[in-house]
Amino acid sequence: MKLVSSIIKPFKLDDVREALSEIGVTGITVIEVKGFGRQKGHTELYRGAEYVVDFLPKIKLEAAVDDDKVDQVIEAITSAAKTGKIGDGKIFVYDLCQVVRIRTGETGSEAL
Repeated sequence: MKLVSSIIKPFKLDDVREALSEIGVTGITVIEVKGFGRQKGHTELYRGAEYVVDFLPKIKLEAAVDDDKVDQVIEAITSAAKTGKIGDGKIFVYDLCQVVRIRTGETGSEAL
């Protein structure tokens, strides 16, 4: 089992959710985060004063999937979130040692 974690632009969330749903991913976790990578933020003008916005709003999306679905999930996220511009985001894949569904006590792939 793997945990696929991705950082995407906020306006791409619906596209990514639909793409994951189409390939059978039944559950995701969405977290509003702020950060920067190569974008390094930008400057804005507010009431005549210029200030730097270092951290940009992003969405962190996590999905626990079976090993055989990882490549499909990565492809779905990549194709749905890509704009071709800087700041599209990144995808991280982690190993999951154990998953337990609290309600039923199911473990492993059954709990997904």
